[in-house]
Amino acid sequence: MTSHHEQAPAAERLLALMPFAAWLGITAEQAQAHQVVLCLPWAAERCTAGGVLHGGALVALADSAAGMCAYLNLPEGASTSTIELKTNFFAAVRGGQVRAVAAPLHLGGSVAVIQTDLYQHGPHGTRHRVGQTTQTQAILRPR
Repeated sequence: MTSHHEQAPAAERLLALMPFAAWLGITAEQAQAHQVVLCLPWAAERCTAGGVLHGGALVALADSAAGMCAYLNLPEGASTSTIELKTNFFAAVRGGQVRAVAAPLHLGGSVAVIQTDLYQHGPHGTRHRVGQTTQTQAILRPR
């Protein structure tokens, strides 16, 4: 098993394949087939009214984590694309950072279903779930 510090560079290399995620400020902590962890810090430019982190930013974080997780579970030569995504928001994010933890629920021949839990990490080590996304990724095989 590799350590977290050994996993982060590989995770960052995979994240670099998604320029939008990097532009948004998402960083990678872990990228393995069984779990992907990405982070997005709160920033005023990512907010809606009242200093609340925009739901679209959270969905982009979850979609990036799940897409990376699906990619790591693909058969050789295949690619993936999100075909369905549902997010439930449980709490507003007004600071700290959000960590997306994605894991496969189902890995089939034509689709992968990935669940991503979104946790807010605040000062003094506090953490609570602020959302959950379930999405379906098409497994696209070469023709």
